[in-house]
Amino acid sequence: QLISFVGKGVCFDTGGVSIKPPQYMHGMNDDMMGSAVALGTFLALSMQQVPIKMECYLAITQNNIDKDAFLPNEVVRALNGKTIEVVDTDAEGRMALADALVLACRSKPDLLIDYATLTGAAVRALGTEYAAIFSNHYDWQDKLVNYGINSGEKVWPFPMDKHYLNELKSEVADLKQCNVTGNADHILAAKFLQQFVNKEVRWLHMDLASCKHKGGLGAIPTEVSGVGVWFSSELITQYIFANAN
Repeated sequence: QLISFVGKGVCFDTGGVSIKPPQYMHGMNDDMMGSAVALGTFLALSMQQVPIKMECYLAITQNNIDKDAFLPNEVVRALNGKTIEVVDTDAEGRMALADALVLACRSKPDLLIDYATLTGAAVRALGTEYAAIFSNHYDWQDKLVNYGINSGEKVWPFPMDKHYLNELKSEVADLKQCNVTGNADHILAAKFLQQFVNKEVRWLHMDLASCKHKGGLGAIPTEVSGVGVWFSSELITQYIFANAN
């Protein structure tokens, strides 16, 4: 069995041409937490000598403003050939993750997990005690919630119905990057990412709303929680056990 991890690693996010106001730009050096969690999970399982093959893909970049910065209305071709109409350059994380997910799927993993500080919508929906989770399989949602409780890193699933893709229809590309005026951006972001995951791969997307929580989270006493590492360790341990019996 092969498990692959993918992490969003935007080492600083200015928002690009769709520039963030100062109160939201300050602290954007932590927009790489998805990659930190992906790598942390990979290292934690390696140190425990968990008997499984693993790969880790880190989508590391910066979202800067210069003469080569990408622009709204541009059409970008992803690694799998799909074309994307850019709407908001501050939705850069899903762009970086798209190609990383395509790369990860080339190895045909049995399980693919990606981690990202992806949307403010996830925080607005859940606060900072839960991480939002999304999957192309509904059959394990109850188990995932229990893994969160057991690990002290709580998660909550959101729907992934096909009709959400209607919000991402484009007249000039295969799909829009996002809908700048729409609601439920955390779900739309997950539906966007799903277009870059092979259908036969079991996939879990974690939008890390709880990456920072005042007073700590679970066994972690600091505001920066590293949420996802303990949850993933619990998930994968249980996943291996279930598939071994």
